[in-house]
Amino acid sequence: MRRFLGMLIGLLLAAVPAAAQDVRVAAVVNGQAITTADVENRARLVLGSFGQPPTPDAIQRLRPQVLRSLIDERLRFQEVQRRRILVADREVADQIGRIEQRLGTPPGGLARQMQSAGIDPRTLYDQLRAQIGWFRLIRQQLGTQGEISQAEIDEQMRAQEAAAGTPEFQLAEVLLPIDDPSQEAEVNRTAQQIIDRLRAGAPIAPIAVQFSAGVSAQEGGDLGWVRAEQLDQEVANVVTQMPVGAITNPIRTVGGIAIIQKRGQREIGRDPATLLDVRQTFFPFDSPVDPQNLTPPQRQAIEQANRIAASVRSCQAMEEASRSARSPRPADPGPIRLEGLPPQLRARLAGLREGQPTVLGATDGVAVLIICSRRSENLGAPSREAVAASLLRDRQDLLARQVLRDLRRRAQIEIRS
Repeated sequence: MRRFLGMLIGLLLAAVPAAAQDVRVAAVVNGQAITTADVENRARLVLGSFGQPPTPDAIQRLRPQVLRSLIDERLRFQEVQRRRILVADREVADQIGRIEQRLGTPPGGLARQMQSAGIDPRTLYDQLRAQIGWFRLIRQQLGTQGEISQAEIDEQMRAQEAAAGTPEFQLAEVLLPIDDPSQEAEVNRTAQQIIDRLRAGAPIAPIAVQFSAGVSAQEGGDLGWVRAEQLDQEVANVVTQMPVGAITNPIRTVGGIAIIQKRGQREIGRDPATLLDVRQTFFPFDSPVDPQNLTPPQRQAIEQANRIAASVRSCQAMEEASRSARSPRPADPGPIRLEGLPPQLRARLAGLREGQPTVLGATDGVAVLIICSRRSENLGAPSREAVAASLLRDRQDLLARQVLRDLRRRAQIEIRS
C-alpha cells in the first residue's frame, strides 16, 4: 500500500484549490457525524487518483460513492476502536515520511502541498489510520487460521507443479461491494467511471487504495500471479479471453462488481528472466526538462551525474555517492528485470559490464546507475512464500467482507445530505 500512496499524492499536486466549504452533516454513523466537508475532501483525493481536476460537477457525481466509502471506513474504524486496537500517530507519520522520501519532499512538505491543492491533509491521515487498524483487526480475528501450514503449502505447490505449462495471469483488481440490490445502479456508474479513467491511462493502484473493498487494496489491488481456478468463475471467464494490458468491463460477482486489469500472462513454471542488481544516485530536475533549453539547476544536476559516473567504480561507492548527494530515491531500487524494460533502455543496460556506470536521463531528473551483478532466474517456478501469501490473502479477504457485512447490518446509519 505504501508504495502506491506515493503515486496517489503525486497526482494530487495538480489539483485546483478548493472553494470555501459549506459544512453540514452528510451522514451519522452510530452517533458519529460525517460532514459534507469530509465528503468533499475525500472526493478531491479520489479525483486526484483519477488524474482528474476536482471541478464542482466531478465532485457532485462522486458524492454518493464517496459517502458510502466514508460510511464503511467509519464502521471499520469504530470497530477498531471498540476492540482497543491502537494505531499510533508514529505509525501514520512513518508512512507519510516514506511517501515524502519517495517524492523527494522535505519533512512536512506533503501536508503543505496538499493544503495548497485544496485538500485537508487529515483526509489522507484518517484513511491511513483506518486502513492500518482494520487490517490489524482482521489479522487478529483470523487467529490460528492466519497460520498457513506446511501441508497446505505443499498441497498448493503440488497443484502448481501438476499445472506446469498451463496459463496463469498477473492481475490487479478493484472490488466494489454490493450488499443491497438498490445500490447496484449507483455502483455500476462508479465502476464505469473507474474503467473510463483506467482506459485513459490512470494507474490502478491509487484507485484501488481509494475504492476497493478487497484485502488487495493495501497493495494497490495487486493480485500477483493467479490461475483461472483461483478466481471467481465470472472473472475467470473474462480474464482467460482478454489480451494483456486490457481493462475489463464491470464483472458482476456474488459480492459485487469486479474490475480487472490484466498485466501479464505466462505458462506456469516457465518464465526465464535476467535480473539486475543495481545501485543508483538520482538528481531531480527543478522543472520538466527541455533538452534545447536546460535551466541552470538542470545543467548542474547533469554535471554532478557525469562527475559521479567518471569516478565511481563499485556499488559501495555508488551508495556513498547517493548518501552524499542526499538523493531522494533509494540507492538500491531492488532487482530490475531486463526483459521488462523499454527496448532502448534494455539494450543500453544489456551492454554494460558489472561495475561500469552509466548516466540515464528522464523528464524529471538524471540518474547514475551501476550494475552490481546479473543472474538468470525462472520467475515462473513455484514459490512457497508466494503460495502462503496467496492463501493468507484469500482468508483475510473472506473474513474482512464478513466482518464489514455484519457491521453494516448492526449499524445505525442516517443519511442526511
